[in-house]
Amino acid sequence: MNAFTRDQFDAAVTGWTNCCSDFYAITKLIPTNYVFTFEAEQMDWMRNLNKYNEFCTEIGVYQGQLVAILCPLDGAGKKLVVDKFPYSPLQKLDRDLRLMETQEYIVVKNAVLSSDLQIVDNSENAYLPVSSKPMLDQDKAVSAIESWRDEAMTWFYRECTEFKGSRIFKRFFVPTEDITPTKSGFTHVVCSFGLKFSDVYQRLLPTLIFISFYEDLQNSGSIQTISNTYDWSQPCPPMCPP
Repeated sequence: MNAFTRDQFDAAVTGWTNCCSDFYAITKLIPTNYVFTFEAEQMDWMRNLNKYNEFCTEIGVYQGQLVAILCPLDGAGKKLVVDKFPYSPLQKLDRDLRLMETQEYIVVKNAVLSSDLQIVDNSENAYLPVSSKPMLDQDKAVSAIESWRDEAMTWFYRECTEFKGSRIFKRFFVPTEDITPTKSGFTHVVCSFGLKFSDVYQRLLPTLIFISFYEDLQNSGSIQTISNTYDWSQPCPPMCPP
């Protein structure tokens, strides 16, 4: 499992902070078609330690590469003191990225016969699917990823030139549900940047989109909306907890 020591973690986080006002450095660190990939072992480590409904993903720089670093939180939402920090470098995908959303509907047919076997009711009802966890509409996720690919450098240029990098994300707070397997056979998570418009801040904000993969993605065995793409992650800044 790729993991930093405490000193390596501190150096990586400082490295990214030092780059945030340097647009040229950012263009070298962040190809907009690259992603992070976390293996099941790293996600298991996070789930076993994390005590909050979110976890923290710090952004750093290590050996000339952007890295995402997993940081568990305690029950109050504060970072736990740990001796290692699993991480993933930003790198090119080695295969196509498949986002899957399946919606299954329940159709209930009712037939009622009277005591003399005459039909008194013959109806059919369709029940819409429900989700057992937060998820993104597949089209919205694809749109956010495409927006990042096409507009991220324009976004960084404005942030660097007008705001000296002060508004660029240092970390993300991610719903814990994003890394909770929905069934057996969980293998890895692909984590992509995205850009989405915030009505609150009235501007585009980056997000991390977590996409889970299983040995058999289609084998759901349940009647609900099934997706491998989960809820939005909050960038800090501006969405930093008190």
